[in-house]
Amino acid sequence: MAKNFKGIAASNGVAIAKAYLLVDPDLSFSKTTITDVTAEQARVDDALKAASADVEIIKAKAAKNLGADEAQVFEAHLMVLADPEMSGAIKQKIADDKVNAEQAVKEVTDMYIGMFEAMTDNAYMQERAADIRDVTKRILSHLLDVSLPNPALIDEEVVLVSKDLTPSDTAQLDRQFVKGILTDLGGRTAHASIMARTLEIPAVVGAEVATQEVAAGVTVIVDGLTGDVIVDPDAATLATYQQKAADYQAQRAEWALLKDQQSTSADGKTFVVGANIGSPKDLPAVLDNGAEGVGLYRTEFLYMESDHLPTEDEQFEAYKAVVEKMAGKPVTVRTMDIGGDKHLSYWKLPEEENPFLGYRAIRISLDQTEIFRTQLRALLRASAFGNLWIMFPMIATLAEFRAAKQIYTEEREKLATAGVAMGDVKLGIMIEIPAAAMLADKFAKELDFFSIGTNDLIGYTMAADRGNDKVAYLYQPYNPSILRLINNVITAAHKEGKFVAMCGEMAGDPVAVPVLMGLGLDEFSMSAPSVLQTRSLMKKLNTADMKVLAEKALDAETNDEVIALVEAAVK
Repeated sequence: MAKNFKGIAASNGVAIAKAYLLVDPDLSFSKTTITDVTAEQARVDDALKAASADVEIIKAKAAKNLGADEAQVFEAHLMVLADPEMSGAIKQKIADDKVNAEQAVKEVTDMYIGMFEAMTDNAYMQERAADIRDVTKRILSHLLDVSLPNPALIDEEVVLVSKDLTPSDTAQLDRQFVKGILTDLGGRTAHASIMARTLEIPAVVGAEVATQEVAAGVTVIVDGLTGDVIVDPDAATLATYQQKAADYQAQRAEWALLKDQQSTSADGKTFVVGANIGSPKDLPAVLDNGAEGVGLYRTEFLYMESDHLPTEDEQFEAYKAVVEKMAGKPVTVRTMDIGGDKHLSYWKLPEEENPFLGYRAIRISLDQTEIFRTQLRALLRASAFGNLWIMFPMIATLAEFRAAKQIYTEEREKLATAGVAMGDVKLGIMIEIPAAAMLADKFAKELDFFSIGTNDLIGYTMAADRGNDKVAYLYQPYNPSILRLINNVITAAHKEGKFVAMCGEMAGDPVAVPVLMGLGLDEFSMSAPSVLQTRSLMKKLNTADMKVLAEKALDAETNDEVIALVEAAVK
């Protein structure tokens, strides 16, 4: 019998496929005394062999989807599985203590994990603990004959159902098979949602009951346009949504005709519509959707997808690849934004009660200056190959911007003295802290551009965690308080003749775009699949009318009132 429930529409499109549950299985077991030592040791050999076969498949999939470098992490897993010292210790434990294989594996691997975790002065060795923990789970799954789900092993069309997805989970998805995403947790601005839009996979998040209501293998419909989810639909419902999916694809084909056109309003005002990326691998979607630049290159993914701090040359090659392929179109690169919910396995940051308000982004860069200088040198070298802009994230004070700019200037002078070629680089900041938004008139005198990061700006202004379902009602992008901050930034920048972009998810929101056009925003940067839809919307709107709409929105009292104003103005 069909079940219906609703979540948050996070990535456009309609997906219809069998459910694949990406949830941790029960790997619990009891300690038992055994009599046949040889048979129990043979179970260990079989489990190790099966686990190795799994990892080889995952490694091959990762190499195909992410590249050979990223796939190297699985070499460490294969080395653990093939380690005769560890397998010998497990078998010896079985022989000495007469315990079942599961218990022997757990005790031996726990000993190794504890040993590596104690090496606090060696980040590389500490990381081996995570490898062993991962491998242990896989060995136990085979001993217990329990399936261990892994997105890299999916080889048929599915809707992925999970409590939540990490950015690294989403990065491993194969679009050929993963047709939709459905999660219990999350919101539109969660990193998994952003990456789902980048991969053009329809997604509904924050559905709360998805993993309880959806069984593996059952047909599920995920409507990423409305947030509706239908489990085990009847024939009539299935036909309705198949038609809706076809209609959406036809709409996309119509938008595709705008690929090579300028982003202009009905009355001829030109805007820049750019795309956000996490790595050079995202560029095909940027180019296919006719983006007029990269408005946000999230360089932290270069750090997150590596098992070490990327070297200057590794970073240079990544940045160079992007600016070259964009062929003169502007590429705005955000310097490393680690911290908050973005962690590095090989670099342990201090535990904090409020990590989003703590040691992150530019605060780390100004403290760990050698890491910052390495990135800036790589960026400056890459600037010789295209149109590169640099922006600093999480700037709260003028002193922070000046300190970052000073380090940038020092590295530029060193490279110039060494005869290294560089291009003209624009320098700016992300506006995501209300304090900076309120001082935009002061900042505007000292930088080249602003880029408004609405995801965090909304969260900080409303004091609401965007990932917390209990306060999701406070995540209000159209609240007049947010619009007034944005207006303050645009007005201050334009007074000094400076450029204002927006790279938060609000930039591609069909409700927000008309208001932002009326406020005079210069650049809208978003997930690549939203570019053509936004360009289509802009061509239908007159900026004089949108200016009147924006003035009404600034004078409104509530988020809902602004939505109603937009709906009345844009029919």
